[in-house]
Amino acid sequence: MAEHVHHVHLFTRDIDATVAWWRDLLGGVVAFDGDFGGSRNVFMHVGEGRLHFYDQRLRDEGKGAVHHVGIRTDDLYALHARLVARGVAIRSEVREFGSWRYVMCPAPDDVLLELFEVDGDQLDPALADYFLGAGWRDRPT
Repeated sequence: MAEHVHHVHLFTRDIDATVAWWRDLLGGVVAFDGDFGGSRNVFMHVGEGRLHFYDQRLRDEGKGAVHHVGIRTDDLYALHARLVARGVAIRSEVREFGSWRYVMCPAPDDVLLELFEVDGDQLDPALADYFLGAGWRDRPT
């Protein structure tokens, strides 16, 4: 048996606005929208990852143990430009560190996102596999 992280589940102030943000700005796809455990839940695919949203107000205004959610992209500059054009308040330009580039971005409900891109050809193979998935070199471009 192998365990893996499946999803991050977040409270929302406005579930419809939150779902629209993830759908419209980051290409999220709703997989389920209905009652689950006595509350409306929306389960979304965002690329290869998953997010779940509760239709419940935040229990407090603190972030608890969550610092940020990492979102990998294959064209960070285009994503950054698209988000800025849509009015997302990103406080910096893309930060470059050789094979790694990132920018921090606010999402609904004060969730901090790290939007990042890596160049697997410039990384140690184990680290490239970690970020891009095993077999990434064999995928068609």
